[in-house]
Amino acid sequence: MSGTVIDMIWTVTFSLLGGLTGAVMFVMLAARLPKIFDALTPNVDEGKEIIRGNRAVAEYFGRLVSAGIIGISVIIAAAVLGGLLTGLR
Repeated sequence: MSGTVIDMIWTVTFSLLGGLTGAVMFVMLAARLPKIFDALTPNVDEGKEIIRGNRAVAEYFGRLVSAGIIGISVIIAAAVLGGLLTGLR
Protein backbone atom coordinates (compact mmCIF):
# COMPACT_ATOMS: atom_id res chain seq x y z
CA MET A 1 0.00 0.00 0.00
CA SER A 2 1.14 3.46 -0.67
CA GLY A 3 1.68 6.02 2.06
CA THR A 4 -1.38 8.04 1.03
CA VAL A 5 -3.77 5.10 1.46
CA ILE A 6 -2.36 4.31 4.89
CA ASP A 7 -2.71 7.96 5.88
CA MET A 8 -6.34 7.94 4.75
CA ILE A 9 -7.01 4.75 6.75
CA TRP A 10 -5.53 6.37 9.86
CA THR A 11 -7.55 9.55 9.24
CA VAL A 12 -10.80 7.59 8.99
CA THR A 13 -9.86 5.52 12.06
CA PHE A 14 -9.07 8.59 14.17
CA SER A 15 -12.21 10.43 13.04
CA LEU A 16 -14.46 7.41 13.76
CA LEU A 17 -12.82 6.89 17.14
CA GLY A 18 -13.20 10.57 17.97
CA GLY A 19 -16.82 10.57 16.84
CA LEU A 20 -17.65 7.45 18.85
CA THR A 21 -15.92 8.80 21.94
CA GLY A 22 -17.67 12.13 21.46
CA ALA A 23 -21.08 10.49 21.14
CA VAL A 24 -20.56 8.49 24.33
CA MET A 25 -19.37 11.60 26.18
CA PHE A 26 -22.32 13.60 24.85
CA VAL A 27 -24.88 11.07 26.05
CA MET A 28 -23.25 10.80 29.48
CA LEU A 29 -22.93 14.54 30.00
CA ALA A 30 -26.32 15.48 28.54
CA ALA A 31 -28.01 13.04 30.92
CA ARG A 32 -26.23 14.55 33.93
CA LEU A 33 -26.68 18.19 32.97
CA PRO A 34 -30.16 18.66 34.51
CA LYS A 35 -28.95 17.06 37.75
CA ILE A 36 -26.02 19.48 37.89
CA PHE A 37 -28.35 22.47 37.51
CA ASP A 38 -30.68 21.00 40.15
CA ALA A 39 -27.73 20.84 42.54
CA LEU A 40 -26.85 24.48 41.81
CA THR A 41 -30.35 25.62 42.83
CA PRO A 42 -31.19 23.61 45.98
CA ASN A 43 -34.17 25.76 47.01
CA VAL A 44 -36.00 25.38 43.69
CA ASP A 45 -37.39 22.08 42.40
CA GLU A 46 -37.44 22.74 38.68
CA GLY A 47 -39.43 19.61 37.88
CA LYS A 48 -42.29 20.55 40.21
CA GLU A 49 -42.27 24.17 39.04
CA ILE A 50 -42.46 23.10 35.40
CA ILE A 51 -45.35 20.72 36.20
CA ARG A 52 -47.14 23.57 38.00
CA GLY A 53 -46.88 25.62 34.80
CA ASN A 54 -44.21 28.11 35.85
CA ARG A 55 -43.01 29.25 32.43
CA ALA A 56 -40.18 31.38 33.78
CA VAL A 57 -38.51 28.39 35.44
CA ALA A 58 -39.18 26.19 32.41
CA GLU A 59 -37.62 28.68 29.99
CA TYR A 60 -34.65 29.42 32.23
CA PHE A 61 -33.99 25.72 32.86
CA GLY A 62 -34.40 24.93 29.17
CA ARG A 63 -31.97 27.66 28.16
CA LEU A 64 -29.36 26.52 30.67
CA VAL A 65 -29.59 22.91 29.58
CA SER A 66 -29.50 23.79 25.88
CA ALA A 67 -26.51 26.08 26.40
CA GLY A 68 -24.72 23.26 28.19
CA ILE A 69 -25.52 20.86 25.34
CA ILE A 70 -24.17 23.34 22.79
CA GLY A 71 -21.00 23.73 24.85
CA ILE A 72 -20.54 19.97 25.04
CA SER A 73 -21.10 19.72 21.28
CA VAL A 74 -18.41 22.31 20.58
CA ILE A 75 -15.92 20.41 22.72
CA ILE A 76 -16.75 17.14 20.98
CA ALA A 77 -16.43 18.76 17.54
CA ALA A 78 -12.97 20.00 18.52
CA ALA A 79 -12.02 16.47 19.59
CA VAL A 80 -13.16 15.00 16.26
CA LEU A 81 -11.33 17.72 14.36
CA GLY A 82 -8.22 16.99 16.40
CA GLY A 83 -8.52 13.33 15.40
CA LEU A 84 -8.82 14.30 11.75
CA LEU A 85 -5.80 16.58 11.92
CA THR A 86 -3.78 13.91 13.72
CA GLY A 87 -4.63 11.37 11.05
CA LEU A 88 -3.66 13.74 8.25
CA ARG A 89 -0.16 14.33 9.59
